[in-house]
Order: sequence, then C-alpha cells, then structure tokens
Amino acid sequence: MTAGGPNPAIVINALHARYPDLHVIEESPESKAEIWRRRARRLGVLQATGQLATMIAARLLRKAAQKRIDEICRTFRVDPNPNPRIPVHKVASINGADTLQRIADLKPAVTLLVSTRLLSRKALAAIPCSVLNLHAGINPAYRGQMGGYWSLVEGDRENFGATVHLVDAGTDTGGTLYEVRTTPAQGDFISTYPMLLTAAALDIVSRAVGDALDGSLAPIMPAGPSHLRFPPALWTWISVGLTRRIW
Repeated sequence: MTAGGPNPAIVINALHARYPDLHVIEESPESKAEIWRRRARRLGVLQATGQLATMIAARLLRKAAQKRIDEICRTFRVDPNPNPRIPVHKVASINGADTLQRIADLKPAVTLLVSTRLLSRKALAAIPCSVLNLHAGINPAYRGQMGGYWSLVEGDRENFGATVHLVDAGTDTGGTLYEVRTTPAQGDFISTYPMLLTAAALDIVSRAVGDALDGSLAPIMPAGPSHLRFPPALWTWISVGLTRRIW
C-alpha cells in the first residue's frame, strides 16, 4: 500500500521481480491543508507553518534534485517508473471501507506500507496478515519523518539508514525486522535522502517480505531513546544548511 511516487515505485518493481503475484493499493495523498491542521493541533501554528514551508521548498527543489535521483537509480539499478503489468487499485485512503473490502477480496499473505498516511487501529485490526512498513530512518531514534536528515543534523551519520518493521498502533514503534545503513553523497540533500534510503533498503524489504511469507518473522525491540521526528521548520532548515552545510 502506498500513496504513489517514484520512491514506492522502485520498491514495487523490485518486489514484483521476485513476487509476481503482487497487488498495489494506491491511496490519494493527504492534502497539505490536512497535514497542516494535524500538526498545528499537535505542535502549534508557527511550527506547523514552518514545516509546511519546508515541504513546499523541498517539492520545488525536486527538479534540481532530479540529476542526483537519476544517479541513485542508475547506481542501484532500480526503476522509478510504474510498471503497467502490476495491478493497481486506487482508493481515497488506506483507512477507508473500500480499502478494507479490497484487502478482504485479495486475501494477502503479507502487506507492506511504503509512504502512506498512518494506518488506523481499525484498519490494522482488519488486515488478516502481517503488516510491514519501510521507514526512511533508524528506529527508535528517528521515527516519523526525515529520519536521514535528522541523523545528520545530530552528528549521528553512522545511523543514516532505513528500517523495516512491523506495524502496530504507534508511529514507527513496531518491532524491527531489519535495518540498513548507507552514506549520503556530497550532492544529497533533503529532496534526495528518501530516494537514497529507499534504494538502499530494497534488499531488507525483500528479506522481510520473504520472512513473512514463510512464517519466520523475528522482530526485535531496539534499545535506545525514542524520538518522533517531523520535517524541520523552514528557518531551521536554512540555518542548519548555511552554518553546517546539511541541507
């Protein structure tokens, strides 16, 4: 299940090469207004507005990032384009009744989330198989969003990586199945970190799916402090970029 885009596409294509009986449920992405309202309730209007500004800036920079993204795809030999042979079921939300009916019809052996909204408790309880998530950060220190970015900001470059974990009722709090770490290139920044981490994680995604299919999932609860991350406010992102060259 995904909200679409080139990052999930490389995961879908890689999995389809190994597991041809693959179906995609693609939800409509949350609107910026919905995201802003939710964060404003949690973090306050100022912080939510600053984060939204960074998200908009990152989107505007995607064109500038395309050269590096193309390089990542060549390096990892991945395809960011949708494969028309893979069935895609469009839904409004992964938490909707139509999604749950589609899952009931498909009877999946394992479900993988890649770049979706949070799965509700009701939807999670209704899915009759293990639910896995690909998270672009190392849990539990870099739960939430922009895990790779925050690991660099905190001087924790050795934990620039991704996690595949079981999904529970929390935000990236389920048991860890696999982790992978990599190193960003000089040209990487906030618009390219997610693609780099997704490409680096394809092997552990495939291994986790395989474990789910053969009944050998072995989650662990990683030690260390747990922090829920959000995108940096625009002023934080610019300040860190100018002073520490972490963009």
